[in-house]
Formats: sequence, structure tokens, C-alpha cells
Amino acid sequence: MHDMNSRVPSIARLGRLVRRLNPRILWSAVAIGMFVSPCRADTTSLGGVLQDAGLYFTAPLRWDESDWLQFGASVAAIGVAHELDGRVRSHFVGAGDPSLDRQDRHNLRDLVPAAAMIGGTWLGAVGLGDRAGYEEGREMLEAGALSALTTELFKAAAGRLRPNESTTPDHWREGGDSFPSRHVSVTFAVGTILAESGGDDFRWIRRVLGYGLSAATVYARLHENQHWLSDTVAGAALGIATAQFAMHRGAAVHTDSGLSLAPLPGGLFVQYRLVLN
Repeated sequence: MHDMNSRVPSIARLGRLVRRLNPRILWSAVAIGMFVSPCRADTTSLGGVLQDAGLYFTAPLRWDESDWLQFGASVAAIGVAHELDGRVRSHFVGAGDPSLDRQDRHNLRDLVPAAAMIGGTWLGAVGLGDRAGYEEGREMLEAGALSALTTELFKAAAGRLRPNESTTPDHWREGGDSFPSRHVSVTFAVGTILAESGGDDFRWIRRVLGYGLSAATVYARLHENQHWLSDTVAGAALGIATAQFAMHRGAAVHTDSGLSLAPLPGGLFVQYRLVLN
């Protein structure tokens, strides 16, 4: 009893420490952990990790007509959402309440949908001894990690202020981290894989869970005044595209195109090979 009681203050202090962590540090740690974990599970080397990352970030070089159409539709959807940013914020916050508190009190809570989908998939794979389930879980981890890392790059470039920092959606390149939404991009990356993987016997259940939990994350981030509508639309588009890459990763790996990296004394040799038919 004494040992149990002595642990309670330590657990409470740990919880307070986690809540005070810089969200960017926390998200970076999560992304690195997610990206490393699937590679270990897949028994691939660091070269395999770099190959996956190289294929992902150079994917536009291999896009076909349908990929560019999807990209154009995403840009158009983000543009329409941007026009509605102010009205959506007023709907959730109210015109008389600026709510410029700059706080994100539910940063960890809003990770739960993505974590639940990954955890549920792995538990199901363990319980059923399902190799396909393990692969699906690996794809979820890889897609979540890649979407989180890409989101950070976009955030750094956009510098957009959040709706709890500004009442106007047009404050860009001012050191903010609003565009796009990390929670939404990661959850949609994981949720899309849950929705579109596996057999068709339970497809409707998978889609209800995958897209439903992802949509719930969008609602939560808007309701809590953490993001503009266009932030969440961009995050959803990024997450879906990343999930599609992860699910079709095998085909990309076996193409004649690829990224090669090799260490050199005092530097790194980088070569990208693209075969045009």
C-alpha cells in the first residue's frame, strides 16, 4: 500500500510534465517513433527507411493524370474552405468572444482516435494471428509518421496563426503553426488505411470507423478553436494521399525509379534515378 501511494505523486508529476511539453517536440517524437517502429517490424534497414521516405517525397515526379486531378481537387477544396474560415470560426466561437487564449488543452486527447485505430488493428492481428493485420498496422504507422513529418514542413513554410491567436484567417508567415492540422492529417492517414484495407466483407464497418473517427477529429479541432476550416481540409487531403502511398508502397518500391543515398567522408551522396517511358 505504501509503494502504491508513493507512486501516485510521481505519476501526477509525469502527467503535468507531458502537458507542458512543446507540442512540436511531442509530435516530432511521436513521428520518429512511428516511423522507426514499422521499419523494425518489417525487418528493413535504415536504407529501407530512407528509400521509403525518398519515394514518398518524390512521388509527384511519378504522378499520373488521376493523381494530378486529385491534387487539383484538393487545392480547390482548400480554397473553398478558406473562403469559409471566418464564418466557421464564428459558428463555433461566437462573434462576441475572441477566444485568443493560445492554448491547446486537448492536444493529447485528440490523438486518441488515431491511437485507437492503430492499437485496435495490432490487437486484432495478435489475437487472430493475422499476418495481413500486421501489415495493415505497419502501413498505419508509416502513413501516420510520414503525414506528421510532412505537416511539420508545411507548417514551417506557411507560418499561419491559429484562430486562437488571430481573428482573421489571413495571417500567414508570422511564425504560427496552424496550417495544416497535424491531428487531422495523421488521423486521416490512419483512418483511410483502416477504411480501404482488408476484404470487402466488413467494408462498411471499416469505413464508418475510419472516416467517422477522422471526421470527429476535424470537428473537435474546429470546436476547440484550434484550427481554421482550411487547415483541416488540407490535413485531410494530406492524410488521404499519404495513406494511398503507404497502401501502394510495394508497387512504388519495385519501379525502376528511386532515391539512392550513400555516406561519404564529410558528407552524403544523393542520387535520384527516374526512368521515363
